[in-house]
Amino acid sequence: MRFKLIVAILTAAAAAGAPVLAQTRSAGRNITGSWEVYPLRGEGFGSGVPPKTPIAAPKPIPEPPLRQPHLDQWRALQAQNAELTRKGLPPPSSGMACMPEGMPGMMGATFPMEILETPGQVTIIEEAYNQVRRIYLNATAPAPEDAEPRYAGHSTGRWDGATLVVNTVGVKESVRFRNVPHSARMRITERIRQINDEMLENQVTVDDPEYLTGPWTWTWMYKRWPTYRIEEYVCDDNRYFEDPTLRYQRLRVN
Repeated sequence: MRFKLIVAILTAAAAAGAPVLAQTRSAGRNITGSWEVYPLRGEGFGSGVPPKTPIAAPKPIPEPPLRQPHLDQWRALQAQNAELTRKGLPPPSSGMACMPEGMPGMMGATFPMEILETPGQVTIIEEAYNQVRRIYLNATAPAPEDAEPRYAGHSTGRWDGATLVVNTVGVKESVRFRNVPHSARMRITERIRQINDEMLENQVTVDDPEYLTGPWTWTWMYKRWPTYRIEEYVCDDNRYFEDPTLRYQRLRVN
């Protein structure tokens, strides 16, 4: 009798837990693990192991559809930074000040990132600057005007079949991805899906009625790196500052 009671309790618990598990993992997909950006940024970066199944690289990120005069200002800054790079002078960046990239830049995976699936939540840990995102599944997203500004913003998500659809608001206005300004009304939508067990695709769309004339969309891809363990990244010995005249990253020597 006691055995039958235990079985009945376990069966009921399993049935109750099934919807929670479905919120976390869909259609047999499993995105938990370490991932590196694809294709790799250069020699010596990442695992150096190509995917088993050849896959075309995503198209370059397009120019942002900025409203004027912001577009002209952005183009002038890009040209200035390109000239500095040509001269071997690295342009200023948030990394120069040991600041996290924030959203959406952290999803560019400068260094590998780890994705953890747990009931009701997907957590993304970007090794660079120890950045962490928590995506709360089937939760109510805050209104942009009510969201406390954060580097990673506030992310909520849901499974649409085998695709994880994520909505992010509340990114600090000081955060600049590719030097593009944005307002507190910016929204970031991601559609994350596995192409196969080895490859992950992230289609990103940025909407901002104040700065953009329309959606700004691009795709990032990642390759699974099964043996990689995320390292600690603490920017505590940075010695770079912005040169006040030429506006480039200059090494502090004293």
